[in-house]
Amino acid sequence: MKDAEKIEQRLTDLEIKASFNEDLLDQLNQVIVRQQQQLDALVREVSHLRLQSTQAASAGLSHARDELPPHY
Repeated sequence: MKDAEKIEQRLTDLEIKASFNEDLLDQLNQVIVRQQQQLDALVREVSHLRLQSTQAASAGLSHARDELPPHY
């Protein structure tokens, strides 16, 4: 092979690798976006549950586990 052909082949190989790396990076970015959306949803849910718990406690409602059974 001539030097120009070797260089051309190496350049082609590098372009292929760069293309695969771009695809992988796009996939990873999509995963990160999805995970961030899940985290945001979980944070909202935890906040909602804390608010419910606080409201229930202030309204005088207690949990069943805090009450003694009738036979005590």
